[in-house]
Amino acid sequence: MSGPALPGAKAIQVDTRGAVILDEESPDTRDSRGIYLPNYIEPVSHIAVDIGGSLAKVVYFTRSPEPPRSPSVAATWGSSSSAASDLSSPISSSPPRDTPVSGSPTSNAKHSAKLNGALTPAVLENGHASASSATPEYSYLDHRFLQGSLLRRASVQHFPGGQLNFERFETEHIDVCVEFIQGLIEHSAALNGVPIDDMRRSVKIMATGGGAHRFYELFGQELCVEVRREDEMECLIEGLKFITLIPDEVYYFSDELIEAVSHPGGNLERPSPNPPKYAVTFVQDPTPQLPCLLVNIGSGVSIIKVDEDGKYERVSGTSLGGGTLWGLLSLLTPATTFDEILELSEKGDNSKVDMLVGDIYGSDYSKLGLKSTMIASSFGKVFKNRGQKGTFTPEDISKSLLYAVSNNIGQIAYMNAEKYNLDRIYFGGFYIRGHAATISTLSYAIRFWSKGTKRAMFLRHEGFLGAIGAWIKNIGEEQEDVSM
Repeated sequence: MSGPALPGAKAIQVDTRGAVILDEESPDTRDSRGIYLPNYIEPVSHIAVDIGGSLAKVVYFTRSPEPPRSPSVAATWGSSSSAASDLSSPISSSPPRDTPVSGSPTSNAKHSAKLNGALTPAVLENGHASASSATPEYSYLDHRFLQGSLLRRASVQHFPGGQLNFERFETEHIDVCVEFIQGLIEHSAALNGVPIDDMRRSVKIMATGGGAHRFYELFGQELCVEVRREDEMECLIEGLKFITLIPDEVYYFSDELIEAVSHPGGNLERPSPNPPKYAVTFVQDPTPQLPCLLVNIGSGVSIIKVDEDGKYERVSGTSLGGGTLWGLLSLLTPATTFDEILELSEKGDNSKVDMLVGDIYGSDYSKLGLKSTMIASSFGKVFKNRGQKGTFTPEDISKSLLYAVSNNIGQIAYMNAEKYNLDRIYFGGFYIRGHAATISTLSYAIRFWSKGTKRAMFLRHEGFLGAIGAWIKNIGEEQEDVSM
């Protein structure tokens, strides 16, 4: 017997009024918090996947009969009052995290996620599903996908609006990503009370990133759904334009916080007379701020110039990105995950590995504006102790390489911003991960080289721009696959 008709994917204009970034459930979700959209009621049954060289990012929209998790004050606004006291553990002063990454990170190879609602909410609105359908007896559904409050509900009446959800997986374990999406589709079919074949016909995978080509057939064959490929750069820009509409999404570090976290003892020219001290500052006008420069830091780095009318051009980039840091530190330290690398770097002292200005001049080089604590040569002290390699700890090595890669990216970003006369520089990509030392290093590089005239801006959903863009794009019209 056929089930209720399912709505197809359509061109969407998402209503972001009243949007709220939800509180994190655990340290693992600090950079992938859901976004509650209380005024968006259109049916959405497509899933966006951005597959990069290191990570695959998934974005999808669900509706639920229960209210979303409420955001805490700290989750929404950060903690400016405690930032100064928390600088010994700088990761806690970053807005996407309320708890340190060291709170037992979970490997993506054994990814487990809670499903917050179901796809195709129109079925719930029309009342075709029954309460009993909330407890399906599909033996093939993995128990991980049957967890959550939806399975305990007594009514299918949905809560107003819906939730934009974010998940990430290691590309090396792309089968886990496919398994998750398969579970999401089956879970939604069961909750909506429709046959699985009908559910699959309603779902489309909007794939972007290099892996959209590499894994195109895999997704189509394993999921039995339509897969469409979207242009990577276009998705990044569309994602940036959308996510900057969300309140409390875009933020920057005050100069005092930058100094306290990574460069104590110095002063920078400031853009305003009374900047917030030791504060993570959120942009209060949630609108796309164009023109701008987007620096997307994934395995490598792409630098994209975005004009006032939204036209874009990839103007620069570098192969020295997150993959470089992850790869080298996998060789040089015991770390096996990116979270472990960041955790090591928090405990490190780069001055034991790097040659500083003070090591050369004995003090500041005031004439050139160089402080004694500035890095003159990354890993410059290693050759002095080349016969004593064991004297360098994994923590110190991690901090040194993190600074080296981040400083390099920051300087390249500044030079491009200067070349194209752009004052606003957005940094995105999972390399950042809301990590305070990374953010402060990038911020300091921009502020230093621009003499205070430019500012680095960051995003709480920094790693999902491509997936968000693929999700938000108009997909109701027939499209041809984008050629490489």
